[in-house]
Amino acid sequence: MDQVVGQAAPVGAPEWLRERVAEHGGPYALERPLRVLTEAADFFDVVPYDIMHLAGRYYLIRGLEFEGRFGLEEQPKPWVKRAIDLETGAKKVLKFAFYETFSDTLGPATINYVRSPEKEAHVLDIVRGHPHFMQGFPVIDPTGNNIRILDRILGPPLDGYIEAMRLPHERYFHERMPGVLGNLVPAFEAIGFLHRAGQKHGDIRRDHILVEHGSGTYRWIDFDFDYYQPEQPYGVDIFGLGNVLLFVAGMGIHTVADIYHERPDVFEELREEDTSPVLRNRVCNLRKLFPYVPVKLNNILLHFSLGADVFYESVDELLYDLRDYLAH
Repeated sequence: MDQVVGQAAPVGAPEWLRERVAEHGGPYALERPLRVLTEAADFFDVVPYDIMHLAGRYYLIRGLEFEGRFGLEEQPKPWVKRAIDLETGAKKVLKFAFYETFSDTLGPATINYVRSPEKEAHVLDIVRGHPHFMQGFPVIDPTGNNIRILDRILGPPLDGYIEAMRLPHERYFHERMPGVLGNLVPAFEAIGFLHRAGQKHGDIRRDHILVEHGSGTYRWIDFDFDYYQPEQPYGVDIFGLGNVLLFVAGMGIHTVADIYHERPDVFEELREEDTSPVLRNRVCNLRKLFPYVPVKLNNILLHFSLGADVFYESVDELLYDLRDYLAH
C-alpha cells in the first residue's frame, strides 16, 4: 500500500505518480509500494525510489552523489541525492541539511570552517541566472530543514576533463591548455562577482568546476562551506584558484615525492621555496619541471608558493596577471 510520510500529498497524486515513476524510474521502481516524503529530518532515511514532495513538485530519488579527491575512490555523500522531477523529467540534485565544523591551516593561519545549508541557499540567490554557477533554489520542509533543489549539470569535473586528454605535457601545454585557460578566465571572473556581492565560494577545487556538455561552459558547484578569516576574508578562495591554475598548467599536480622517484635530476634542483606553503609536498615552480613554461605564467604560480614575497589579495589581481599572460 502506498504511503505518505509527513504532510498529506494532494488527493489523487499516487495514481498520477505511479505512471510517472514507471516512466522515469526503471524496471524496479514499482516493486515496492510508493513512499511519498514531505520532510527529511533524517537524510539517511531517504532511499532510492522514494518520492520527495517539495514546493508542489515531486522528485523521484535515484541514488546518491559521490565525490572523489586526490586519487581516492569516490566517497558517497548521503545528504546529496540524485533525483528526477517527475513532472518534467529533468535531472536534479537534492541537497539535504547537513552541518559540520572543523579547522584547518592556511600557512600560519588557522581557518575555522562550517558547512551551512543557509549560506549555500544565499549564494544560490546571488548567482541566479549566472552561467558559471550551478542553479537551484531552497525549500524549507515542515521540520525546518533547508533542502536545496539543484539543476544537475551534465559534464565532467575539470580535472577529469583534462586527464581524459591523455597527451604528453608539452603537447597539451601548447595545443590544449590555452583553450582551457581561456575558459577558466570567465569562471575566475565569476568568483570575483561573488566576492563583490559579499560572499565566498568556500570550497574552490578543481573537481568543483564542471565542464558542461554541449556548451563547454565551466560552472562552479557546491557552495555550502563558509569560513572565517578576518585578515583576508577571501584568502581561502583565492588560494583555491591558485591550486586550480597549478593543476591546469601542470596537467596534474606534481609532488616532491613523485619527482624524487621519476625525475631525480630535477629533484636535486628543487628548493623549499618552490613548494606550496600549505601543501608542502606540492611543487609550484613548474619551470623546473617543464622549462618551456613561460616566465610570466610561472610567476603567477609562484605567487602561491612558499617563496612568494607577495600573495594575491583579490581575484582581480590574479586575473590582471592571467589576462596579461594570455595576451602575449
